[in-house]
Formats: sequence, C-alpha cells, structure tokens
Amino acid sequence: MSDLMAAASGSPGGLAGWVQHFGPLIAAMLAAGLFAGLVAGMFGIGGGFVVVPALAAAFTAFSNTNVAPGEDHIMHVAIGTSLATIIFTSFRSVQAHARRGAVDFAILKDWMWWVVLGVVAGAVTARFLDGGALKIVFGVGVLLMGLHFVFPIIGRNVPEQENLPKGPLRALLGSALGAVSSVLGIGGGTPAVLIMTMSGVNAHRAVATAAGFGAVIAIPGALANILLGWNQPNLPYGSIGFVNVFALIAIVAMSVLTAPIGVAAAHAMDAKVLKRVFGVYLLFTAAVMLRDSIPLDFVRAAHAAIAPTAR
Repeated sequence: MSDLMAAASGSPGGLAGWVQHFGPLIAAMLAAGLFAGLVAGMFGIGGGFVVVPALAAAFTAFSNTNVAPGEDHIMHVAIGTSLATIIFTSFRSVQAHARRGAVDFAILKDWMWWVVLGVVAGAVTARFLDGGALKIVFGVGVLLMGLHFVFPIIGRNVPEQENLPKGPLRALLGSALGAVSSVLGIGGGTPAVLIMTMSGVNAHRAVATAAGFGAVIAIPGALANILLGWNQPNLPYGSIGFVNVFALIAIVAMSVLTAPIGVAAAHAMDAKVLKRVFGVYLLFTAAVMLRDSIPLDFVRAAHAAIAPTAR
C-alpha cells in the first residue's frame, strides 16, 4: 500500500492524474464485481469460480504496466482476493439462513478445525506453485465441477438416515475440503453440500450450513494469503500480501448491487436448465484457464513437431 500512495502522490495533475494512473484497473475491478455478483446470485455460489478467473483476466490485461508490474503472482492475488470477498458474502448468507434456523452449527463445530488445517496447508502449497501451475490446478478443479453440473451423477443416491463421517474419515474429508477450496480460492459450498447430502443431511440444511463453511474457509485463507504474500515484489497496486484491496472493495460493493438481479433471473429459469448453464460456464472457464496455462514455447515446439508430419 505504501507503493500505491507514493505512486498516487507522484502522479501528475492531482486527482486527474490519480484517476488516469489507477482508473482503468479500478474500472476493471468494478466490472469483475458486477459480473461476479450477477452470476453468484443466479447460481447460488460464493463467487470464487467467477471472481478468480475475472481477476486473473483483469490483472493480466494490466500486467507489466505501472499498476500491475509483474505476472508472477497474478493467480496468487486472484485467489487470495477471492477468499477475502467470500468472508463478506458468506457472513451475509449465513445470517439470512440462520434467521430461518437452517444452519447446523453443530456440524460446523465438528468439522471446523480439520477444514482450517486443510486451508492453511492449501495456502502454503499454493505459495510454492507458480502462476501456470495454479492455472492448471484451478482449471482441472473447475472442469470437474462443470462436469458435475452438466452430468449430475454424484449425489443421486441419497441415504434416508443421516450418517455424517466421523473419526479419520471426517479428518480426511474436512482437510481435503479446506485444502482444495484454499488452492482454488472458493468457499467450498458445492463440495460441502455434496458431502452433507450424500450423508443424508436435508438439502436445505446442507446449503445453509455450507454457507458457514465459506466463512470457516475464507477467514484463515485470506489471512494466510496476506502473510504469505507479504513484501512480495511486483504485486498489483493496492495489494496487501496476496489480497488486493481495490478488487476486494469493488467486488463486495458491486456484488451487493447485482446479486439480487441474478437471484431474480434464477427464479425465472428452470432449476435443471440453470445448473446446466452454470456447468457450461464452468467448462468454458476451465478451457480458458487450461489453454492459458500452456507455455507459448511448448505450443510452438508442438506445432513445429507436427507440421512436417502434416506435410
């Protein structure tokens, strides 16, 4: 943030110079927030599957400029910022569900520490992955989620009696849930709902409780990304560690405006169609991420190897 203030104070033309210096990046963040809120409202998700690729695209568009000097940590900042936004969206969602008595706080209490352990392990792992590797991990994760929404096979056979995992299985699943969500920058809502519904938990209670998992994942995840990214060079301006304050404020503010529009659109559509539309969006996002993760030199080498054969 000190770099941000120094650059702003040194920009020509006072406020006009500041707007010229940082305006395009802030506009991109606002656009990402509008889109994230709309899609999150339509599909009932925390927004991570939308926020991460939107921020990655926005920061990439400004990479190697005075507002986003480097590309090395773009994915790290996108993931860390996404987790920070989920703190606010999940708390708002938990409050709404809690008023209806739908949140099972006993489940959250039993699973919380295993999930937090996984979150910290996931954040540390992500720190040692470069941007390309993170794009591959994110792309594969989104691909699997997209296939689940388009071809919903998992979770069809729901047991009649509630039987949530206990002991080592709970530790394994909770840690895995936290680690995967931390690496992907998501609130873990979809996998958490799957685990609970496949264990016989009522669907409405599972969805409400999954919102609580979002907070359990996002708070330690965001804090870990701030600490792990502290004093890293060439971060986008406005970043505290791997959390970008510009993007955080823009996305939270804009999502409040557009989420109700998304909710209204969702109620106007058939639920099955809506899930498949979201699945197609996830598959498209996965394809873009996986394509961007392949180094250009590798593509050129592959083309050079294939070209003579084609002739």
